[in-house]
Amino acid sequence: MSVKSTKVEKNVNYFCTFTNFQWLPLFEITHFYDGIFKWFDFLKQKGIRVCGFVIMPNHLHCLIFLPEESTTIDKIIGNAKRFMAYEIVKRLEVQGDSSILNLLEKGVSEKEKISNHKHKVFQPSFDAIPCYTYKFLHQKLNYMHQNPVRKCMVNFAEEYKYSSAEFYLTGKQGIYPVTHYLYTLGEMPYDDWLKNRQ
Repeated sequence: MSVKSTKVEKNVNYFCTFTNFQWLPLFEITHFYDGIFKWFDFLKQKGIRVCGFVIMPNHLHCLIFLPEESTTIDKIIGNAKRFMAYEIVKRLEVQGDSSILNLLEKGVSEKEKISNHKHKVFQPSFDAIPCYTYKFLHQKLNYMHQNPVRKCMVNFAEEYKYSSAEFYLTGKQGIYPVTHYLYTLGEMPYDDWLKNRQ
């Protein structure tokens, strides 16, 4: 698995991004939002906190906190991409979307074919950037939440359904509940933050 970050720190938030093959809007085409939420549920079962996310039509940004006992970030994202790829291909087959399936088949390299890979669903690399400071965490959250606004999909970040922006901007949990990143930093101001928005 090719990654842009090989860091293996634990007890830290990671800003992660992975993208569909050739920037195809596979999440949107297959309406795979529930599949991503299923992955989030799996992470929570493993003690990994989901602190933020934005699901765009062709890529995912997420902020996740890895506790000391968790596996490495590259394994977490690698397993996620394998699970999602399998499920996305199944949905495309059910939908009978042969044109997209053909594109994904053509994207498989000869080396990958040896390993019995049949479809290229994701770009080979992904970002996994550790976030050590409040300022950097806030910067990355703002970046991901503003993505739908930059793409002219909504006027305001909190209007985008498949995002944690509503929670951070209004205090109200959106389509999928997340943990405020302040909680992972061991800072009690989270409680004050929540009270100020009620």
